[in-house]
Parts: sequence; C-alpha cells; structure tokens
Amino acid sequence: MSRGVRGVAFDMDGLLLNTEDLYKQVGIELMRRRGKEYREEVRKKMIGLPAAKAFSVLIEEEELEDTWQQLQRETDELFENVLEEQLALMAGVEEILEIVEAKGLPRCVATSSTRRFAERALGKAKILERMDFVITAEDVARGKPHPDIYMEAASKMGIKPIEMLVLEDSEHGTKAGVEAKAIVISVLNEHTKHGKFEGASMIVDTLLDKRVREYLDKA
Repeated sequence: MSRGVRGVAFDMDGLLLNTEDLYKQVGIELMRRRGKEYREEVRKKMIGLPAAKAFSVLIEEEELEDTWQQLQRETDELFENVLEEQLALMAGVEEILEIVEAKGLPRCVATSSTRRFAERALGKAKILERMDFVITAEDVARGKPHPDIYMEAASKMGIKPIEMLVLEDSEHGTKAGVEAKAIVISVLNEHTKHGKFEGASMIVDTLLDKRVREYLDKA
C-alpha cells in the first residue's frame, strides 16, 4: 500500500463500538417476543446493511408481519437500557484516534445506523466530539454495500476517495469502500470474520494490529 492518506473514515458498529454485540442481544429479544429464534445465518446477512434493508431481510426470512419501521422503533426502545449499561469502545480505537488526531487528518464516521442512534451512541462513548462529521445511511441515496456513503465522506473532506482510508469490519462495508476506490482496511471481529473482504488492502483481527498503526504513521 503506497497511496497517501489524507483523511480517515470509520465505520461505527463493530469497528468503533461494541454495538454488534448489543445488536445481537437486542435481536434475540426482538425475536423472542415473536416466539421465534434469532437465527445466526439471518443475523449475518443483516450485518452492515442500512436499517431498512437489514430489517427487510429479517422480515422476509422469518415471515414477520411487522414493517421495518416498527422493528426499528422497537429496537430503539430495547437499546435504551442496553446502551447505558454495556456500551464500550472496541480494542485499539483510542490508539488509532490519537494517531489520526496527532496528524491532523480529517476524520468522520460513516455508518449504516440511523443518525439518532449513531449520535447517541457516539456521544455516550465520547467519540462524537472527536469527529469532524458523521454520515449515516439516511444521508445518501444508497446505503452499504453501495459506495455512496464513502464517496460522500471523501467529498465532505475535500479529498479524492483514493486518498481516504476506510476502516471497516463488515463484508458490506468493505465492498462499499472498495467500490468507492478508497483504501480499505478490514478489521474482523467474531460477528464478521465469516465474510468476504475482496479488494481490502489489509485484513486484520483488531485495530491493535501494529500494521494499522504503522500504515497510519506513514500517512
């Protein structure tokens, strides 16, 4: 990887915050209320997708009568207590942010979550104030795996997509970054390690991997 980095875009769920863990808990309760199991194969299909698409997958796979909006509202309600009690930063986030800040690189969060949820979660984790801006699936015509969100992120930074480093944890997010022509480092976790990360410049198991820091040090 020799391309210069002039800005950094962070995914949120499973990359900055442990919200993929929390989404699993909430999903289990959501389906329990309907007398169903939150099947792992269905959950994996939903990871990284905007709410409308993710819940549409759940509705189709489980033949639910709810609309995606109803599922979103119920999910938001379930998250109220979970966020207060269990929200945490993913390993290595603080270290990477310190490098990005020290270099004065523009930075943002580009997430498939709703703006309301993203700002609440990032604010509680003290990350919101350290970002230049946040882009959500609500701000673009097409969510991940389409490249729109990362193309918009680069545009708002005033740089070309090929000058932007994207840090992602999911297959859908990685595809979005690659199709935007950004530099993509895929950071796997227990929820996403099953995915395909074609086109990623680097694949690591954690942001603590020294190769991520070394790459940013060269930016």
